Amino acid sequence: MVSRPAPASAALPPMSGEDAPPGFDAFGRAVLEDVRDAVFLQDAEGTLRWANPAARTLTGGAEPHLRPITEAPTSGAAPRAGGSATRTPANPTVGHVEVADRRRPARIRALPGGWHAWTVSADEVPQRHVGDFLAEAGPRLATARGRHGTARVIAELAAAALAETVFVLLPTTRGRWEWWSCERPTAQGHGRIRRVPAQVAPVLAATFGATGRPQLAPVPAPEVATLPSVVADRFAGHADVSVVSLGPSAGAGVTGALLLGRRADPEFGAEQARAVIEFAKAAGTALANAQRYARQEEATRGLETTLRPTDPPELDGARFETWYEPAGGVLAVGGDFFDVLARDDGSAFLVLGDICGKGPEAAALTGRVRHALTALAMVERDGRTLLRLLNELLIAGGSSRFATLVLGSARPVDGGVDLTLASGGHPAPLIVRRAGVVEEVTVPGTLVGISPQARFAETAVRLGPGDICLLYTDGITEARNRHDQTELFGDDRLRAVLTAAAGEPAREVVRRLRQAVRDWLGSSAHDDIAVLAVECSQQ
Repeated sequence: MVSRPAPASAALPPMSGEDAPPGFDAFGRAVLEDVRDAVFLQDAEGTLRWANPAARTLTGGAEPHLRPITEAPTSGAAPRAGGSATRTPANPTVGHVEVADRRRPARIRALPGGWHAWTVSADEVPQRHVGDFLAEAGPRLATARGRHGTARVIAELAAAALAETVFVLLPTTRGRWEWWSCERPTAQGHGRIRRVPAQVAPVLAATFGATGRPQLAPVPAPEVATLPSVVADRFAGHADVSVVSLGPSAGAGVTGALLLGRRADPEFGAEQARAVIEFAKAAGTALANAQRYARQEEATRGLETTLRPTDPPELDGARFETWYEPAGGVLAVGGDFFDVLARDDGSAFLVLGDICGKGPEAAALTGRVRHALTALAMVERDGRTLLRLLNELLIAGGSSRFATLVLGSARPVDGGVDLTLASGGHPAPLIVRRAGVVEEVTVPGTLVGISPQARFAETAVRLGPGDICLLYTDGITEARNRHDQTELFGDDRLRAVLTAAAGEPAREVVRRLRQAVRDWLGSSAHDDIAVLAVECSQQ
């Protein structure tokens, strides 16, 4: 009668119909689920078919071996394992459940159909300690993400150790509660219900309003019955229903309640209340963190929306193509930027720049510079004057950061596009002629935001049909090789890529450049990258 292991795919699933012992219905299974003794059910073929929660705790996930005592052992003699050398009695009444080389005595009861129930006394079942439970719960709470994910994890953890039925209740809009539930073994639910008035559910209302250390309070059956049926019906037949608050402190900004229903004795015995309270504190902290991170993420996304460059407009006779890739960080924006602003006369103001540094600080100054230039460009078109005014603004603002920029105007004309460009210490623009020549546009100028005596120059250039002007930041030329971090992409490789792509549309030129730089970088970190290509789209 040595047991055979359960089927490989089975984690001892619920039984029904012909797979269950004769007469084993849902009622019988529910009863066995809640007893503190460890109960194993073995079919007529000797295969282990089911184990209740106490039995699963006993095994700890290891494969148990059920071994009957084939004959009464003499004093001091250990029973023989396996029963292979001694005739097995037809109806053994005692045996051992062996897990990881440790034997525990078991009572064996014959069931209809040749099945047997093996029962190990609760005294033999290792009891969980509160500290162990909290240590197991901590990492899962810490890694939960968002309000929904955190509430769901709280329900799962509580149902695994504190109660058979758990509801997490959090206030939401329109006078409603949002709920997450978990019932042993794994049934989960989620939804919204109306809030119950305080005069009808005083214990629950007091819990939601509680601050400070959570307190466990019993919920009277009449109050449970006043809850919406989706909640009340789940607690029918429970010996105990209690509630504890989830707000770790008055300033945490989180209110909520954890409803717990038990049918059986508490898993932690006299330590049950402490287990619930300590878990509620940890759960409340996890919810508060989730809410705080959600607010930070919302603010971050709002900043990104404001600071991230927008797609350039379409001009009759001119086309713009861009590549924007900030360095990795919290914000998906950085210190590099570009803008193209269409004017009523068919021309456009354009700018590409690089703020010293990267990350949130550089992004904040980027926003100031972009907003300032957008306003100044509405009343001033001379590039040198725009750079002088921006230089004065940055110095007056007291920032220790500086900027490099190229700005100017693009005006489609018959047979081409006229560009007027002014520079403040920025890498020189490159003209990619359709014939295959790459020209550098020399525009002298000093860094912006360093000195009140800064001087800036302006120059003009014409693009013919198919010609492209490329404005770029030093994130291109200073990209470091994935194999040798001392080797930079450099100006020569940039020119080689552009020469090979000459005659192609701006979109293809930028695509090839992006691919070349990414191949060069591999998975290496990089600085902010911004590219603005201006193409004469006339035929």
